[in-house]
Amino acid sequence: MATKKTAPFTLTERVTLTADNTDVFGVIDLASYVDVAARQGISIQSVDYIVQGATADVNLAASLAANSLTTCQLTDLNRGGLVFANDRALCSSMQLNASAQQAFDKASDVYPDNYGPHGSSVGRIVVNDSLYITGRCTNLSADVNITVRVTCTIVSLSAKDFMAIAIQSTAADN
Repeated sequence: MATKKTAPFTLTERVTLTADNTDVFGVIDLASYVDVAARQGISIQSVDYIVQGATADVNLAASLAANSLTTCQLTDLNRGGLVFANDRALCSSMQLNASAQQAFDKASDVYPDNYGPHGSSVGRIVVNDSLYITGRCTNLSADVNITVRVTCTIVSLSAKDFMAIAIQSTAADN
């Protein structure tokens, strides 16, 4: 069982999509939070995605062309591209559809991803030293920015729990 060592805090990273059907990558460095010797990892409580246009004050509809699909994923292993939902490395994902009428829909991938009530020790525990962001859009009119906000806590794990998570993460690498 994980024991919380901190109150929830937020890690943030942004990726900028600049070309159609091209994966863009970002990294959230966890090296300051994960400590193998102390059996310490992070427990992800929730992941939020904020999709904005070319600049913070531009309407998103001006950046997304009709019939576009914007996807972003957060993984704890570097897969080098988007992954299927059954990939063990997948921590969170989002998908935003823009129709021909510029109506937005996220029905195919419900987000934000929440892993339990804030303040609890329930969450997606990560013992790797980085989180990896992959973003892609099928039909851009201008640049699109996706900000990923990860709310998490630092947790201590028993030796057995830490080993189980480390083995599962290693197995997910195959």
